Parts: sequence; structure tokens; C-alpha cells
Amino acid sequence: MRASRIVSLLPSCTEIVCALGGADRLKGRSHQCDFPPEISALPACTSSPLLRHASSAEIDRDVKSLGQRALSLYEIDVDQLRKLRPDLILTQARCEVCAVSLSGLEQALAQAHAPGFRPKIMALSPVRLADLWQDIQTVADALGLAEPGRQLLAALKERVVDVIQKTCLLQRRPAVACLDWLDPLMASGLWVPELVQFAGGRNLFAQPGQPSSWLEWDALRQGDPDLIVLMPCGFDLDRTRREAAALQSKPEWKTLRAVKTGRVFLVDGNSYFNRPGPRLVDSLEILAQIIQPALFPSDPAGKAWEKC
Repeated sequence: MRASRIVSLLPSCTEIVCALGGADRLKGRSHQCDFPPEISALPACTSSPLLRHASSAEIDRDVKSLGQRALSLYEIDVDQLRKLRPDLILTQARCEVCAVSLSGLEQALAQAHAPGFRPKIMALSPVRLADLWQDIQTVADALGLAEPGRQLLAALKERVVDVIQKTCLLQRRPAVACLDWLDPLMASGLWVPELVQFAGGRNLFAQPGQPSSWLEWDALRQGDPDLIVLMPCGFDLDRTRREAAALQSKPEWKTLRAVKTGRVFLVDGNSYFNRPGPRLVDSLEILAQIIQPALFPSDPAGKAWEKC
């Protein structure tokens, strides 16, 4: 039976549902879901005690403190879920820092005390681009939109192939460091190294499909990348710009080749690189413009990235 009442507790899942043409079936969302813009009218079913305007260092401290006290980073509005009575809830089973966890959702539902309220839970946990393709088709099938799913995948894959065809034979690939957090430093993992390779770069510090990992300043200095791309998790372009200013005070920062040559770039990680949804393909195209500008002229009207 196809799902007709959906609550999405993950921004990427919300974007997948909407890209499939199922936006009218969404009845609730997470507090982080903000695209497409019209879904902001839906009731939010989650919240977080973390301060939205705290610095990178402060957020890192608070996350670690909550973890040490075995407290969740997210709160689920069980009363709201009861009112909405979804037949399908979309969430994730990969990172308890990024969004509501599968275990947290299951515990919340167990406390709902609502007779007959037994929604199906679908937890996605992609780590590579191929996993995204599978997730899109899985959600499409659950919504009874198998054919729109295949059409969406065909269009997305065609755009990926267009990029790869221009970069696959490149002999000179700049070394690229993508940073998932700035204080402390964290190297971007999962699908990002794969996107860098497809976009014509040579990724440093992480392997495709492996989680993002903490990065020491000495390691960044020794790697001395040709390009640095700042994409802190959950930060838009304006927020990333403010956080990047703090890097200027680090003595190691000024010694890096990418800094000296003016090849440090800021991207809207929250909208693109951090979300394993359809806009990962936009993320690939953004990286291609940054890494291989001669092959991929940038859109002057675009606001997804800028030079630091």
C-alpha cells in the first residue's frame, strides 16, 4: 500500500519526496527541513537545544557535552506526531549529530501511547552516490511513484555523466581539502571525496564512503592542498563566511598554499553538500566550477559558493 501521509524528519528525505512529486503527501517535517521553501508551512515535529547562532567551537563543545551525559541532540514532538498520524515516517540511521536517529524515533513512538498508531519507519543511511540512487527509488516505490522515481534518477545521472565526461581524462588534478567543520577541523567524508574525484580533483584526508574525521592542523599543513573548500555541516553560505573569518587568526592557516594563492572557497554546505538528496548533483556541479573553472564556467547569478 502506498504511503499517503508522510512525516519527514530529515531534510534530504523531504527533498526526495518533493522531487518525486509527492509534496502534497507531506504532513509534517523536521525543524531543519527548509527546501523547497513552501514546506516551511508544515508543522515541525522536532527541535534541538543547540543554539543556532553559536560558534563552531561552542557547538562542538555542546554536542560532546550532551553525548557524555547520554542526552539526545534532538527532541521529538510526540504529541504532534499523534495528531498528524502519518503512515510513513522518514528518518536516518547514520549520524546522531546530524538529525533525529532511528533509535530516538523508535523510543519516542513507544511512548506515544496511541492505540492503532503504528506508522512504518523508513531509515536511510547513504554513504556514496550510488546509495542515493537506491534511496530515491526506495522512497519512490513506497509512495507508489516508481516511474517518476526512474525518471528523476535518469535526469540526475545524466547530469553526473556530463561532468565525468569532461574530467575523466584529466592528467593534472589539483589536491583538494574539503572541511566539514572548522573548529576543530574535520575533513569531509562519505560522498564528498567521490564528488571531488568526479569534479576533476584529487581529494585529501578522506576516502569515499568513509565518515568525516577530525583533522589536525599539522596534517592539513603537511598535505598543503592546492584548493580548500569550506563546507561546515549545517551552515549556509553567510554562516560559513562568518566562521571562516576565525581561521585568519590561526598561524598555520597563513602558511597554506591554497591561502597564499587565493584558492579557498566557501560553499552552502547546509543546502547542498551535507544533504544526501537530489541536490548532491548540484553539489557536484558546484565543485566542478571551483576545481576546473576552465571546463565549467560558473553562473554569475549563483549564490551557492564564493571565493574566501
